Amino acid sequence: MSERTPSLPHALFFWLSLLFVPLIAISGIYGGWTLLLVPLYGWFLTPTMDAILGTDPSNMDIAQDNSQLRWYHLVTLVWPAFQVLTILGVLMVVSWGSHLTLSDKILMGVVLGIMTGTGINFAHELIHQTNRTERALGELLLVSVLYGHFKSEHILVHHRYVGTPRDPVTARFNENFYAFFARCVPQQFFSAWRAEAALLQRRGHSPWHYKHPFWRYAAGSGAFILAAWLIGGWFAVSIFVLQAFIAILQLELVNYIEHYGLVRKHLGDGKYEHVHPHHSWNAAHLFSNFVLINLQRHSDHHFKPSRRFPLLQTYSEDEAPTLPLGYPLMILMALVPPMWSRYMNPAVNDWRARYYPEVTDWTPYDTRSTPLPR
Repeated sequence: MSERTPSLPHALFFWLSLLFVPLIAISGIYGGWTLLLVPLYGWFLTPTMDAILGTDPSNMDIAQDNSQLRWYHLVTLVWPAFQVLTILGVLMVVSWGSHLTLSDKILMGVVLGIMTGTGINFAHELIHQTNRTERALGELLLVSVLYGHFKSEHILVHHRYVGTPRDPVTARFNENFYAFFARCVPQQFFSAWRAEAALLQRRGHSPWHYKHPFWRYAAGSGAFILAAWLIGGWFAVSIFVLQAFIAILQLELVNYIEHYGLVRKHLGDGKYEHVHPHHSWNAAHLFSNFVLINLQRHSDHHFKPSRRFPLLQTYSEDEAPTLPLGYPLMILMALVPPMWSRYMNPAVNDWRARYYPEVTDWTPYDTRSTPLPR
């Protein structure tokens, strides 16, 4: 695979997500058909550009220092301000503006949720960094969609237990998205709480100690809800909650497609093999990777979680499974379970035959009856 050198023109393509901000502004000013601009950008233009531009198998040399990545890094630092200001701006428009119909105002909550759901990609990037400020910004983005516990769950549970029965986010083979969503959302909350409580207990603290980050998550989300109420009462709060729901739905759609049907081999005695690149689905589609800041290079993220997004490596199909389409179209496909099963179940079966030809009975994995890791 070819190597790419950092450059300002290349870095600026990763700022394409910021186009959501003016599109939402236009929607808020004019309403009506302009409310289609955000979903058209995310779910029509992006896959169309993927079809035109194709895939990008090139990798950046991982030996780059931070000074060479500053323009890549900067977009993750400015996004939180844009997201918070956009949330507050939309709440003001739907609360104080008389030019929008009720249906327009409700749809403003939906299109805002599409943007803030994209913002979770930035939160995901930030919470994995060692810098305290970046982690705090990532947490800010998460509490703005009422999902602060994702920080704990993702780092302490998902990365440790991906591909095993203990990971709520690994979608089971033949599990449709709606069943996955109903299962994983509450399971993530409780698994995150237990993981943080266990850390506190090892340090000699009660699970209810004030250092439990769930109190911080609750306070942050509460501050956003209070701001919404002060702006426009319960109607603004309802629009805020609607955008949070859409953002969470979008996040869980991504979680669903990233590991669907992929499991780590059980080694006996409650132990599983180490995580390998082939335990994540990847997509090398150029334009959607720009919009999603390389989220689709997911195998390398699990290999090196703190690696910044421009340095994430792509893999050949011999090393990791590749999705037939980029994430935007895969997300839409996941919403139609028969279509999803038609395309992805054969892909999972091919994956099984390629990487685990020695496994003849997949029933324990499909039913999650393999022992939990100790």
